[in-house]
Amino acid sequence: MPPHSELPGELKRRKLIKALRRLGFLIDERGGDGSHYKTTWPPTQKSVTIPQKLPKEVLSYVLKEIERYSGVTWDDIRRQL
Repeated sequence: MPPHSELPGELKRRKLIKALRRLGFLIDERGGDGSHYKTTWPPTQKSVTIPQKLPKEVLSYVLKEIERYSGVTWDDIRRQL
């Protein structure tokens, strides 16, 4: 997990979702709560909820959950942005 200083100030959810799709995640725009999206990693069927706003603190938590469920790291995601 990268330190907060290496994360972008605020990442657009649209860009993160595109990168996750390229890495094989399934995105359900209606599966989250309200304006949240649900992303599912197919091999394990584990899901992570992506909120609309992604400041550093929230992005850090989301990336940690993604890595824990799928093994996909921030470097993998950053290459797809």
